[in-house]
Amino acid sequence: MRRLLDFVYDSAAALAALFMVGLLGMVLLSIASRQFHFHVPGTDAYAGYMMAAAGFLALAHTLKRGEHIRVTLLLSVLKGGARKAFELWSLAIATLLAVLFAFYSCKLAWQSHEFHDISTSSDATPLWIPQIAMALGTVILAIAFVDELVLELLNKRQSAHHSEALRNE
Repeated sequence: MRRLLDFVYDSAAALAALFMVGLLGMVLLSIASRQFHFHVPGTDAYAGYMMAAAGFLALAHTLKRGEHIRVTLLLSVLKGGARKAFELWSLAIATLLAVLFAFYSCKLAWQSHEFHDISTSSDATPLWIPQIAMALGTVILAIAFVDELVLELLNKRQSAHHSEALRNE
């Protein structure tokens, strides 16, 4: 199960990287079109879609690598059972929020599909297409938070060392 979850997180990160390359392509195309006096409609919209996709798909991988910004001021003074209780409480709240975020992201993509919602820019892209990346990213993030919560309950979670946490704050 661990290998499957890590594969999902790594695959989402690889997909995020591909969207970043696509974003670069859209920006370069936009620059080239201005320099050489031709117009490619929708480059701004597609750059935005790719930026959002890259951000959402990278969330779970970032969480699992301990790269999310955490406020460790309170955690650094707590010891033993109090620290464990605070970690469990914060992971439970984060898991709940991630699950709600995933639910509503999926609901948004579904409703956009059902109502045939399209972009208001010149590209007229059906909005459910770029919203799929957001929904997928939030679902994988929710899975990652459940994973972290279960690992913490089983005392198998590896937390960032104090020196590692400093680079995030």
